[in-house]
Amino acid sequence: MAMTLRLTEDDEQILTRLAEEDGVSRQEATVRAIREVAARRGHAKNVADAAARARARYGDVLDRLGK
Repeated sequence: MAMTLRLTEDDEQILTRLAEEDGVSRQEATVRAIREVAARRGHAKNVADAAARARARYGDVLDRLGK
C-alpha cells in the first residue's frame, strides 16, 4: 500500500536527521519511528495491566502497609 506523507519543513529536517544518523532511507526512518511508538504504547499497556492485576490481588496488603 502506498501513502503520501506531508510534513512540515521542521518535520522534514527531523526525519532527514534521523535517517542520516541511522544510515537508512527516510522511508525506513519513518517506518522505524512508527514501530517504535507502537512498541512503547504496547509496553505501557502491559505495565498498566500488570499493575492493575497486582492492585487487585494485593490491594488490601498494600493498604495495610501504607498505614
